[in-house]
This record gives sequence, C-alpha cells and structure tokens, in this order.
Amino acid sequence: MKRALIYLYVLLIVAAIVLSLSVGAAHLDHLWNVFFHPSSSQFASDRDILWQIRVPRILTALCVGAALGAAGVMAQGACNNPLAEPAILGTSAGAAFGVVVGLLFNLVTIGSVSAIVFGVAGGLAVSLFTFSMARSRDGQSTVALIIVGIAASATVSAIVGLTTSMISRSDARSVSFWTWGSLALTTAKDLWVLVPISLIGIACAWWIAPNLDLLSLGDSTATHIGIDPARARRLALVVLSVLVAAAVSTVGTIAFLGLAAPHISRLGFGPRHRPLVLHSALMGALILLMADTAARTVASPRELPIGLITALIGAPILIVLVRRNLEVWRQS
Repeated sequence: MKRALIYLYVLLIVAAIVLSLSVGAAHLDHLWNVFFHPSSSQFASDRDILWQIRVPRILTALCVGAALGAAGVMAQGACNNPLAEPAILGTSAGAAFGVVVGLLFNLVTIGSVSAIVFGVAGGLAVSLFTFSMARSRDGQSTVALIIVGIAASATVSAIVGLTTSMISRSDARSVSFWTWGSLALTTAKDLWVLVPISLIGIACAWWIAPNLDLLSLGDSTATHIGIDPARARRLALVVLSVLVAAAVSTVGTIAFLGLAAPHISRLGFGPRHRPLVLHSALMGALILLMADTAARTVASPRELPIGLITALIGAPILIVLVRRNLEVWRQS
C-alpha cells in the first residue's frame, strides 16, 4: 500500500511538471520540439521561454516545496506539537528579517549562500525565542506556542516590511514578496545554491529523524533511553532554519506549506519521522508546484502571490487541528 502511494506521488509530480510546462501567459506552439532539442536554433523564442523561465521556475518550486515540507516535519517533531509550522513558529519571518538585514547593509544578494547564512541566523533566533517563551515549569504549552509564535511572526514581519521600505536595491523586490512569496523572478542562477542546500538540509533532517521519534515519547523517556532532548531539539531547529532560509532567501515567505505537507503525508505513511521527512518533501514539492502553476495561470497575464494559494490549502488544516485539540486545551 505504501509503495503504491510512493508511485502515486511520483506519477502526480510528473503530471504536474508536464502541466506546468504546458501552460502559462505565453502559449508555446513548439513546446516538445524545444524541450527535447534544447540546443536547436529553431523556435528561439519558445526555447528561451521554456529553458530560461519555465524550467528554472519548476525546479525552484520543487526544491522550495520539498525544503518546506521537510521543515514542517522538523518543526512539529522538535516541538512535539502537530500545530507547529515554520510560519507559526516565526522561523519564516525570522529568516526573511535576516536576509533583509543583509540586503540593507549590502552584504548579501537574493538567493546567495550569504543570504542563506543571514536567513539561518534570523530564523533560528526567532524560533528559539518562540520556543523558550512557550515553555513553563510544567513543559511546553500548545496554546502558548501558537500565541507566542503568531505574535513573534507578526512583529518580525512588520519589521521586515518597514526595513524593506528603506532598501533602495532592486533585489530587495517588494514587501509583498517577503509576505506572500513569489517564484516570478527566479532564474537558473538561483538553483546553483538552492538545490544543494535543500538536498543537504533534507538529508540532515532524515538523519536526525529517529531522535524526533524518541522526543515524541516525552523528554523524561527520551532521557532514560539515552537521548539529550535539549540537544536533539536544538539540532532539529538548526536544520529547520537552514531549510526555511534556503526557501525564504530565494522566493520569500510561503506560509502553511510546512503544516499541510506533513499532515497529508501522515495519512498514508504514519507518524515515524524518517519516512515522513521524505514523503513530506515529495508532498511539499507537489503542492507548491501545483500552487505556482495556479498562481500564474488563474488570473493570467497577472500573477497571484503563491502564498495566498498555499494559505487556502494549509489554513483549513490548521482549523481542523485546532478543533480536534479544543477539548484537550479546555481540560488543561
């Protein structure tokens, strides 16, 4: 059954790639000729649109979606909380703030390794702040985590908006880019950094995933087994920050994808974190590619912010999870 689901994932991703290649603001009459003969001098305009715009954009969507899907698993595993997600924890806003600060002082460019370093620092700082503020003597409070995370994310996002307005550089793009995300300006150059960082981040997430299985049993049980809960949690937050920073520094903030992908994957593959990392990465890649295809075709030739599409997918999942846990919160 699970193997059949993997085949279904791959089939759906291939179908989504074909669909994304086929549609867009410009109709390509010779799409497949250009695709299978990229070095041909015929149909130059179709070739340029396909290989300079659509293919890099599709690859970016797959990489960013996979990174955010795996990041969602790290967030939920580190906090032992099904409602945790990079945007809710403030990691996404923190990563955006780190990159914007680097832009403000002319230290980074969008999509560069230096931008990812600044993004990791910002994302990790806000995540640790949210996590520490949500803890009490009795342990971590689910309600406190959500409230502090939303407040921290909103505060840092506001600072990002104000800071962006002070940047005159063209690669700062716009406030909406950092708020809702966009793949509109991605190029093949971005992939040279995004692809290896995303793959390394996902590999690290897969490597530390068994520790998250132990954290789900509770800190005291994990300690008795021989795992240092604080160290395992910090390591997961670092990996989370790297994955989110790679995505945010390239395409801006995309909310709720890290919430939706793990929960959809759990329906078919269960709660074990190691397979969940890989399957959430595949699900995240599929969701973001389909969302990006919708964002650039629904209102063509205008383009919708991709974060609005992912919010339409992830927000209902958050509502369902909150309703499911409401009685538990009332009793506590």
